[in-house]
Amino acid sequence: MRLLPALFVSLCSASVLAAGAPTVTPQEKTAEQAITADLLRAHVRFLASDLLEGRGPGTRGDALAQEYIATQFEGLGLKPGAEGGGYFQRFDLMGINSHPGTMTFQAKAGRVELQPREDFIAVSGVQAPAAKLDASELVFVGYGIVAPEYQWDDFKGADLKGKTLVILNNDPEDDPRLFAGKARLWYGRWDYKYEQAAKTGAAGAIIIHTTPSAGYPWQVVRTSWTGEQFELPAGDAPRLQVKAWTTEDATKQVMKLAGQDLDALRAAAQKRDFHPVPLGVTLSVSLTNEVRRRPTANVLGLLPGSDPTLAKEVVLYSAHHDHLGKKDDGKPGEDVIYNGALDNAAGVAAMLSVARAFTALPTPPRRSILFAAVAAEEYGLLGSAYLAAHPPVLPGRIAANVNVDGGNVLGRTRDITVIGLGKSSLDGFVTAMAKTQGRTVKADQLSDRGFFYRSDQFNFARQGIPAAYFGSGMDFIGRPEGWGKAQRGQWEAKHYHQPSDEVRPEWDLSGAVEDTRLFFLVGAQVAKAPEMPVWNKGDEFEAARLKSLEALKAPPAK
Repeated sequence: MRLLPALFVSLCSASVLAAGAPTVTPQEKTAEQAITADLLRAHVRFLASDLLEGRGPGTRGDALAQEYIATQFEGLGLKPGAEGGGYFQRFDLMGINSHPGTMTFQAKAGRVELQPREDFIAVSGVQAPAAKLDASELVFVGYGIVAPEYQWDDFKGADLKGKTLVILNNDPEDDPRLFAGKARLWYGRWDYKYEQAAKTGAAGAIIIHTTPSAGYPWQVVRTSWTGEQFELPAGDAPRLQVKAWTTEDATKQVMKLAGQDLDALRAAAQKRDFHPVPLGVTLSVSLTNEVRRRPTANVLGLLPGSDPTLAKEVVLYSAHHDHLGKKDDGKPGEDVIYNGALDNAAGVAAMLSVARAFTALPTPPRRSILFAAVAAEEYGLLGSAYLAAHPPVLPGRIAANVNVDGGNVLGRTRDITVIGLGKSSLDGFVTAMAKTQGRTVKADQLSDRGFFYRSDQFNFARQGIPAAYFGSGMDFIGRPEGWGKAQRGQWEAKHYHQPSDEVRPEWDLSGAVEDTRLFFLVGAQVAKAPEMPVWNKGDEFEAARLKSLEALKAPPAK
């Protein structure tokens, strides 16, 4: 049985109160005043300037962003947080720039050719000079999900080796008793689907794009998946040759060639008894790849705690410092720099401002505070994946993660959004601190987008660390009902992952100041609480937390 988020908040708040209600001290009230609109705007203005050329991973702009953040940490008196005594946790990325030819679908009834960018996007699944599918048989596999807890298996043991899987985006939502109804889970994410397809031995995988199922229009796929893509260096996990997206219209052409109706297949895929459908169509496509190793880094700053025992534990703040770099097919005179002002110079600005507030306290909090500006989020949460796999502190000693991705530039709100509300006892801390601001806490107000699985807190949660990802509220003071959601929709349609995501003179950062002060207060309460936060009973990440805590009891290796 699933409790409603509001009931979870009530229960978690009660458990926090039982341990001693979180209270804001006079010192914390004074320290939060260090967070100002001018400070936030100044950080964003530099990080989103044309000088940094979009902060693409492994570029000069990426290095400039890292140096800026490290100097800010140093200027605040934060200690280097990376192993070896520096601010930079350096690692390599593999940059792959794929150039696909036409996709050719062949069947007895004829052939269909799709054109890159307009009809499909394809990237290499291998870190090699070339990738291809040569008459690979197409199989429709529904949502491509294996979820034992829901008695769900879209593959049903089918032999899919060497084939190309056609996969629906999102997860089934017709039955509210299955998965989470219209709220998207990890199973609905593109990275999960490609990973599962590779495990079957498939050669390729195609995800069908629709704006409702993705949560963004085709232009976002086109800008996000063209040009140089990045991965961590390959290990021994199975890999696809080709990872692709197709538009809904293009997919319908292919299904017509196969004698199938996409809507009928989509309806069949909503049920547990769905079986893979061989389409009687083969796909051929070749990709030439430019592959190079590119250096990048997470930037880590540490404020040591004041308690001799609890200082071994940390509260982790995270925000990604990268963006998409420069457009590789711009026309003369066109703006080709993806400045990434909101995504995510604003998040880094908020984290740096939180760091300033913590260093303004006369005495540091009991637990240590680790600030992590992570790399390559836009290319699959790569920096946080590296940090989660190589943490400077054991995961069992990381009390909580507060992740900031974006910011509010439209004014003050009566509410604050917590993506991940209802999952852990962090809810109690957030609710108590929001109350001091006269604000209410709301769960993800766009739950069909699967935001919890789309930003860096997900990698920390997978290690068992209780995590919250904050979004701005939508109930704007002085605005009519629905205005905030409408503004959000317009921004996604026009500016998300576009060169137009820039600093604007009309920004009202009063809401960003209030949000950022909340981030500070929540972390400050966790840092002084007697016990670390916990996942709610039965949560998907609870087992990982119990395992990480158990690992602390193991004797040190000889």
